[in-house]
Amino acid sequence: MSEQHSPQSRSQSQPHEDQGHGHQHGHGHQHGHQPQVPAVEVPAGPEDVDVLVVGGGAAGLAGALSVARARRSVLVVDAGEQRNLPAGAVHNLLTRDGTPPAELARLGREEVTRFGAVVEQGRVTGATPWSHEGTGFAVTVESPDGGTRTVLARRLLVTSGLVDDLPALPGLAEQWGRGVMHCPYCHGYEARDGRVVVLGTTPMAGHAGLLWRQWSAEVTVLLDPAVEIAGPEAERLDARGVETVAGTAAEVVVEGDRVTGVRTTEGEVLPCDFVVIGAPMAARSEVLEQLGAAVVPLEMGGHVFGTHVETTPTGATSVPGVYAAGNVTNLQAQVVTAMAEGTWAGAQVNMELVTEDADKAVAATRAQIFERPAWDERYGGEDHMWSGRVNAALQQEVEHLSPGRALDVGSGEGGDAIWLAQQGWDVTGIEFSATGRARAAEAAAARGLTERTHWRDVDVRTFEAGEERWDLVTSFFVHLPDGGMLDVTRRLAAAVAPGGTLLVVGHHPVDMPAGRGPGRYTHTAEQLVPALDPATWDVHAETRARTAPARDGSGEQVTWHDAILRAVRRA
Repeated sequence: MSEQHSPQSRSQSQPHEDQGHGHQHGHGHQHGHQPQVPAVEVPAGPEDVDVLVVGGGAAGLAGALSVARARRSVLVVDAGEQRNLPAGAVHNLLTRDGTPPAELARLGREEVTRFGAVVEQGRVTGATPWSHEGTGFAVTVESPDGGTRTVLARRLLVTSGLVDDLPALPGLAEQWGRGVMHCPYCHGYEARDGRVVVLGTTPMAGHAGLLWRQWSAEVTVLLDPAVEIAGPEAERLDARGVETVAGTAAEVVVEGDRVTGVRTTEGEVLPCDFVVIGAPMAARSEVLEQLGAAVVPLEMGGHVFGTHVETTPTGATSVPGVYAAGNVTNLQAQVVTAMAEGTWAGAQVNMELVTEDADKAVAATRAQIFERPAWDERYGGEDHMWSGRVNAALQQEVEHLSPGRALDVGSGEGGDAIWLAQQGWDVTGIEFSATGRARAAEAAAARGLTERTHWRDVDVRTFEAGEERWDLVTSFFVHLPDGGMLDVTRRLAAAVAPGGTLLVVGHHPVDMPAGRGPGRYTHTAEQLVPALDPATWDVHAETRARTAPARDGSGEQVTWHDAILRAVRRA
């Protein structure tokens, strides 16, 4: 072709080949700088929100805050089932120690809504991958009045927490989070110097007894008959004055809303002010399991303490686009830990969306350079992009060849194909722009070359020669991303007849820095050589300088460099 880029490469910000007459692309490269490709708007998607957060506890609100502050749309669906709601206060939380859990949640909701997040009461009852292109989810949200709706979200952050499987002991559930506790770092200071009974129903009984001894000198382990404490662990307990009593709890004794003891199945009452229990914990993982996320047991000391959802260090689950944070993935997380994990997971969700948005922008930008609609539009303008002159390299390389069958790849408005036909060649031009082919056919007819020119609707990226062969195969200024020209060169080589010539010419990166703008799609001739088998081809690769008028109309002559690959298939 002449004075135009191929359908797969032509860009309004790329310089073109030789003469520069009548070419419609604006450049400015002659001044030694690379023009910027205009930024594109990220195409709008089908989503209602960028991120839907399942759960409005510490992890969920912290994650929502992280995402909302990244200027993304966030919906938090909160079922109001935070694990710590029975507790009188949250502890071990810097600047907020002693805050009631419900108040902490209220403050969190107030804070995230200041940054645009939406928090609503409800329950997520299901989620499936959406039916649209890319990653996203159709989430079923049930409102408090029983109504349901579907929310489309690009990403899910699940912070649904866990459920403590408390034993059915009278008095225990009523005192959970107050007189009955599990975590010394959450409530140990408030239980200091009190009488503590540890219900030793697991192999971690000795560990719990020794740990709680740090807060009180009156610690008793009620050791289930199925559990044994021996060796160094038993010696440590004895040395620290932790009493071990064999037996099974039957009741938590409560008087006046305060724990006063633990009654055993034998009827004995162990006086105490606080009861410690390590109950099994199960992640609220129903939504995650629907999506196929991996749920695994948590083992300590050979004992299964519960189930949790596996995540990577970024908070990503095994399901693309689904993240988890807080107790649903970390059964041992305190409030401050859950907050940190939610914040971190929210940041990772945002980064994933940043990358996805950038990839969408790249795809949209590439579509303006490499796809049919953009080139149909450009060739549809009033002015022709072809200057009427042949590419200089084509004339130099072909003038000594005897005319035969020629294939011009990316023929555009037909400039090079028409010149070849005028030299006596029978030419097939392949071009995926319908307007380009129409203009080429019109120009050929105007010159009486209809019988010597043939136009085909072909995308060079999928071109297959089949059984056809040509004596000359040419490609001028076709540039593709991701090393695509190497594949195209292989495809074109298959179309060359024995004794025939392959001529591939492109813009050399020296004129268009490879890391900037359209220059990132350029190549050297040497980079295309691996596409050709040296046992079959005689190959010549070079960089050739030429001069052409500057595009700014100043009349200044500037130097361009062409990457020229010429190869002859051995007969």
